[in-house]
Amino acid sequence: MNTASITYMDGWRLKALVLSVVAATLGYLAFSLWGGWDEVVTAFIQIGITGAGAVLAMSLVNYGLRFLRWQLYLSRLGHKLQPLPSARIYLTGFALTTTPGKAGEAFRGLLLKHHGVPYPASFAAFISERLSDLVAIVVLTLIGLTQYPEARGLVLVAIAAIAVVLICLSSRHLLDRIHDWSLRHQGKVFSAIQHLVTMLNDARRCHSPGLLAVATVISVIAWGAEALAFHWVLQWLGADLGLSFAFFVYALSMLAGALSFMPGGLGGAEAVMVSLLTLKGVPMPAAVAATVFIRLATLWFAVVIGLVALIRSRHGEHV
Repeated sequence: MNTASITYMDGWRLKALVLSVVAATLGYLAFSLWGGWDEVVTAFIQIGITGAGAVLAMSLVNYGLRFLRWQLYLSRLGHKLQPLPSARIYLTGFALTTTPGKAGEAFRGLLLKHHGVPYPASFAAFISERLSDLVAIVVLTLIGLTQYPEARGLVLVAIAAIAVVLICLSSRHLLDRIHDWSLRHQGKVFSAIQHLVTMLNDARRCHSPGLLAVATVISVIAWGAEALAFHWVLQWLGADLGLSFAFFVYALSMLAGALSFMPGGLGGAEAVMVSLLTLKGVPMPAAVAATVFIRLATLWFAVVIGLVALIRSRHGEHV
């Protein structure tokens, strides 16, 4: 990593990273105390080392499949990076998942810039990733939506958002008209619109029917792996919930976290997960334990992996 990349991670960004980890640690501690500390610890012991290993393995499946999708997007955009440096860059972005303003994605774009990938292309891949994730999460919510029809409104909002983005991406004429209109004006806002349109035009290349189908399958399997791990956790804790409802709870929690616009979905995802579990009769300590455990084994496991990649990069290992 060169000096510019290291400088990017100094100052407020590094402080934001540290503060986000500290705040989340304190938040989960308070969350566990609220749910009954002794019972939560007992639940963690029930899961055990073998169970934890199985859940973490499913998280690795999720990260690996999403990286494969990332490589497909970069390749379609005309930038074929070698797997090892590309994986390091991709994983480094995980370190800043919980910081404000999607700093992790900006940092990933900075690293890709040193490999000849322009910012519009890296952000086009980012837009495509988030859209693909959203499609997969919505598909997984549909598996158990009939068991909790009150969530239809939230799912419809997500479907509408997907439709709007896909309509914009499918209409080159619309994007060209917006770009031409912005060129006739001056100012930072119109300049930002021009950059956005450029990114959307690049993102269009990632949404051909063939690639869109492949990316959707990859995304559904990736997020389904973590949802399956959540089902295992519930079973180990004695929660008698079906596979479809476990998938629904996990997916809806991720959706709520995404629509809350909080970094990493912090707060929103946990609240929805606990609420749905207790609504179905899961005792509060078990619901809190399952929620804390799955979030540590998915979101925070990714942050730890990203931190390792970031620290190794900051100590001179090139990405």
